[in-house]
Amino acid sequence: MAVSAADIPYHMGGMALRDLELGAIRVHILYHAARGPVYGSWMARELERHGYRLSYGTLYPALHRMEEEGLLRREERVEGGRVRKYYTATERGLDELERARRIIRELYREVVEGVEPGG
Repeated sequence: MAVSAADIPYHMGGMALRDLELGAIRVHILYHAARGPVYGSWMARELERHGYRLSYGTLYPALHRMEEEGLLRREERVEGGRVRKYYTATERGLDELERARRIIRELYREVVEGVEPGG
């Protein structure tokens, strides 16, 4: 069952969960863009495969914002008479991805495995 942050009411801590979900989406984008060029519709399908329901009206602004933040680099290619925008992770994006991995690893160990920090 696909879950969207929009499904989580504010009175149930929804804002924190929305922020977590949006952060996870950014990590997914950085992960795939670090492995090679990705484009919007492919990324939307990949995110959907992980249970995220994301409209193009949300995804493309996120990609553009990440580009403006220096996390992604855009390259336009003509394919089949159309211009397709491909995104790859920049050095800054790779650094951000590595920081995210450390945070996720520590959070997983504490919350899921019950290992105290530094333990």
